[in-house]
Order: sequence, then structure tokens, then C-alpha cells
Amino acid sequence: MTTSKAAYALALLAPLCLTGCTAIGDKTASLSIIYAATAVLSLVMLVCYLKLARSKDRWFVLLFSSVLVVNLGYWLLSISTSLDQALMANRLAYLGSVILPPAMLMIIMNVTNTPRRPWVPGVLLGIAAVTFAVAASPGILEIYYKEVSFTVVNGCGTLVKTYGPLHPLYLLYLIGYFGAMVIVILRASATNRTASTSHAFVLAIAVLVNIGVWLIEQIVAIEFEFLSVSYIASELFLLGAHLMASENNEPQSTLLNQNKICQPELESIPEPSEMSKKLIGTPAVNNEVLEMFVSGIGNLTKTERVIFDAYLDRATTKEIMASLGITENTLKFHNKNLYRKLGVRSRKELMELSKHVSVPGRDA
Repeated sequence: MTTSKAAYALALLAPLCLTGCTAIGDKTASLSIIYAATAVLSLVMLVCYLKLARSKDRWFVLLFSSVLVVNLGYWLLSISTSLDQALMANRLAYLGSVILPPAMLMIIMNVTNTPRRPWVPGVLLGIAAVTFAVAASPGILEIYYKEVSFTVVNGCGTLVKTYGPLHPLYLLYLIGYFGAMVIVILRASATNRTASTSHAFVLAIAVLVNIGVWLIEQIVAIEFEFLSVSYIASELFLLGAHLMASENNEPQSTLLNQNKICQPELESIPEPSEMSKKLIGTPAVNNEVLEMFVSGIGNLTKTERVIFDAYLDRATTKEIMASLGITENTLKFHNKNLYRKLGVRSRKELMELSKHVSVPGRDA
């Protein structure tokens, strides 16, 4: 709980001062000292998360790092003295900006226990790389900015540009991610994959705030990057949902790490039945149990079947999570469905039953 409170307090400080995640270089009315402060505070947030978080999530690390990169780029742009310096700072700010949305989406998928293919993170980062390549092209190609020059406004360096044909790409990039986040939250709520209604509500606010601020900035000429502040507010919401989910699952997670066995949530485990007791230490197995087991194998989803086969191959929990690119919570979600379909209560019972049946797809 101490870690959670510290993380909440840390995240609450951020919206007061962080700036900069959209339309890079368009709005530079703020003084360079503000950008320096945001960069320093972004660094403090990242360091505190790395120091305080007991269980570090790589996507949160990427998210905090992206905010740091964005604000560092804005500060360097504000103190630039030439076009070349300003363009390099602009590219740095865009580098952080294109990484933020996929990091947010992956965090939302993890919190909602949304199953995904192992290649999804790689594809998302690949799309981010292409978007960054286009946004970083000014000074080299005329596809993002047709023309660009450097000037100083109110003591801050800024870029004056004419947009090129591919400039809308970044806006489409944001819209696509906002839409994907909304879809993930709605589907998770509809299938009860979120830990509670409050989790879904918190996640929805994190996304809808960004959408609302983004729409306002497209309609109204504002001299401040409010979308960047909404991103930091979203960090607070996402971190809160992540911490709540982690604390709710902490007792089970500790047990899983000790035993190397991934089991369903405690409330999903029924009382030991007579049939279950027959499975332990007894070579004779009830035919009804075997029939349910074999029938359940045929009803497994593709992912559940992969996990089932991995268990039969005696793969460890960490090996399974690594091969599928999923979190422990997601594996627990699959296990709950897997065990229910097979009529077992644990991986041990699964292994015991598998000795008495011919498993389709594995036997000659």
C-alpha cells in the first residue's frame, strides 16, 4: 500500500506542469524555463516509478520514458538557435509522441486481461516507427512539412512551416489508437474481463479525456498543449487501475511465483469433489471425469490449446508467458477458462488426467 500511495502522489504532481504531445512546434508561447521544469519533473517521475514500484511494468516504463523524451524535445526546441537544432529537437519530441499511444494501449490491454497475439507489440512498434520516420522527415523530405523555417517567439525557438501531403498521418495515428483503446475497454466490459466496473470506468475516463481535449485543440486555437497534460492525467488513471489490479491479485501472484504453477482465481475454485479426490494418488480414474476432460479438449480456444500443450510439455509459467507475450493476469484468465472446460481444479489434476487419455493432436 505504501508503494501505491507514493505512486499516486507522484502522478498527481505531473498534470500541474507537464506539456507537449501533439502538433509538435505549433504552439510555443510558454517560456523555455517551463519546458526545462517539465523535462526535470518527467525525469523525476520516471526515476520514482523505477525506485518505488515493486513490480515494474515495461509498458509503464516506456510510457514514463516517452513523456520524458517529449518534454526534453520541447525544451531543446525552445532554446534552439538555428533551424538544424530546432529540427533535431522536433524529431526528439515526436519520438516520444509516437511511443505514447501504443504504450497506453498495451497497458489498457494488460489491465483488462485482453488476450493478444505475441506479434501484436512488435506490429504496434513497427507502425510507430513508420509514423516517426514520416514526422521526422522535415529538413530531409517535403512530405510532412512542405516548407519549414526557424524563428524566435517570446524568447522561445519555434518552427514555422507549411504542411505537406502526409501531415495528417499523425492525426490519423492518434485517432486510430483512441478508437482501439475504446474498443478494448468496451469489449472487456461486455465480457467481464475487467476486475470491476470501477476499473472499466477509470480506463474509459483515461481515454475519453484525451479524445475530448484533442477535439478541442483541433477546433479552438489555444496557445498551450493541453493534450499533453491530459496524457499525464491518463497516466494517473492507468497507474491507478494497474495498482488496484495488482493489489487485488497480489496474494495469488505470490503463490504462483513460489509454486511455479498458474492457477485460476481463488473464487473460481470449487470445493473438492469426490471425483477430484479420486484423481490424486489413484491410478483408476472415473469415466465421467475422463469424458468431460476429453470433451473439454475439443472446446478449447487456440490460445487455450497452446497453453494446454505447454503444460503437457512441462513448460514453466514464465516460459508460457514469454512465448505468448502475455502477462500473468492474462494467463490466469486463460487458466480459469481452461480448467473449467476440462473439469479440473489445477495444473496437477490436468497432468494426472492427461496420463489416462489419448490427447487429440499429440498421439500418433
